[in-house]
Amino acid sequence: MPSTDPVTPTDPATAHRPDGATARSGRWRAGRRPPAILLVPAAVAAVFALLPLGYLAVRSLERGPAFAWDVIADERTAQLLGRSLGLAVVVVSACLVLGVSLAWLTVRTDLPGARAWSVLVTLPLAVPSYVAAFAWLSAFPELAGFTGSALALTLVSFPYVYLPVTAALRGTDPAQGEVARSLGHGPLKTFLRVTLPQVRPAAAGGAVLVALYVFSDFGAVSLMRYDTFTRGIYTSYRASFDRTPAAALSIVLVVMTIALVAAEARTRGRAGHARTGGGTARPAVPAALGRWRVPALAWCAAVTGVAVLTPLATLGYWLAVGNSATWDPATLLDTAATTLGVAAAGAALTTLLALPVAVIAARYRGRTARLLEQSAYAGHALPGITVALSLVFFAVRYAEPVYQELPLLVCAYAVLFLPVAVAGTRAAVLQSPPVLEDVARSLGRSPLRVLREVTVPLAAPGVAAGAALTFVVCMKELPATLLLRPTGMDTLATRLWTETGTGSFAAAAPYAAALILLAAIPSYLLGRHRT
Repeated sequence: MPSTDPVTPTDPATAHRPDGATARSGRWRAGRRPPAILLVPAAVAAVFALLPLGYLAVRSLERGPAFAWDVIADERTAQLLGRSLGLAVVVVSACLVLGVSLAWLTVRTDLPGARAWSVLVTLPLAVPSYVAAFAWLSAFPELAGFTGSALALTLVSFPYVYLPVTAALRGTDPAQGEVARSLGHGPLKTFLRVTLPQVRPAAAGGAVLVALYVFSDFGAVSLMRYDTFTRGIYTSYRASFDRTPAAALSIVLVVMTIALVAAEARTRGRAGHARTGGGTARPAVPAALGRWRVPALAWCAAVTGVAVLTPLATLGYWLAVGNSATWDPATLLDTAATTLGVAAAGAALTTLLALPVAVIAARYRGRTARLLEQSAYAGHALPGITVALSLVFFAVRYAEPVYQELPLLVCAYAVLFLPVAVAGTRAAVLQSPPVLEDVARSLGRSPLRVLREVTVPLAAPGVAAGAALTFVVCMKELPATLLLRPTGMDTLATRLWTETGTGSFAAAAPYAAALILLAAIPSYLLGRHRT
């Protein structure tokens, strides 16, 4: 019997409504333009996010197209390209193996303690790549170079594959797999022939995130002393007053990013991956591991041990070795307080800029809404070092008083992590009933009062979650902080980078441990909120 419930903001029936239509719930307001109280600050946020792309266009062509081409066509650029692509291929391949296998074991089998393992394998997300690199490099100096970079980046980024694949497995109807099993196919053959094609889009999306993470990473490759594009850009910036070579290298990195995203989109094809039946998919019957139970447990234990326990044990060792001669508790506390203050300021500005963009993206449909939302994601496609260079260029030419001052660093955080806050806020606004906003307008409330008294309070939990996540990533950010921090100011990330650069592992360990601890607290609270 058809449901008579009203269409909710997340109802699939409204997903493909024509632009000129209006959903019964009021989710889309295609026939109306966003009010100025939303449109103006959203436009400011979009311009803010597009600033790095404008900088790259101006700076790379400042000495003429011929000079920029000479930099791009240089043999050194080809070497950096090959190194970056090679590192990305190895890390993505390893993450696919780790992420897909662990997702299948924890979701579709009778693995003992599956729920506990599913929590443990996501913990590496709280470990910055440069902290993992520091831990492995200090324990095994011979890993410096490609091997160490690939190891560190793989161990901190495989959850980007594990999480979407896990979600896909939980949402996919298990009927096809059960039919395959009834026809005599074993668990492995069923996984390869049925389950793997079903989760391919989720795995591909996770692989793209991993590749983008590798392309933009600066901390791990720098500590491992392995030259990639990001390290090459930083070296070029530091070695010369001419910023054109760094901008030209950044253009190549942007092209690589665009090509990667376009390639992933083409691999999706037009094949359908969703169920055609109605209702809710029933839970899958866990596959019995049988004699493979012990190897499966050993595999999960090995991955979590290498990814989590080994870095923690290494930090514990260096903390025990260190003493008052190698690190000062007062300096550590001061640096931690600075880190928290800067991250809080970055999260606050980012959340404020994200709010109007997210509300427009959730409540209005049309070219303007799409353009504003897509523009907000522009800075996130660039590595932190490129965003920092663009803000240095802007400050030196047009806002010199803020050069190497705290506001410029906070602005860099906003450009880099605006999509993080937009995504969380947009999802929260979509889940709140828009009819309440319509009622408030019908009672004579202005758009500003509706935003302040209805929209924001309803979406407050999601906005807070997005702000908390932004706070975490601001704390861990390294390259932009290195270039834009005020003179004499250190964060936990920059202090760790400085100490490891001189080989002072005992002195660096307290900063690494403090960074993990501070990042773990909001991460844990976010996890509890979502469960």
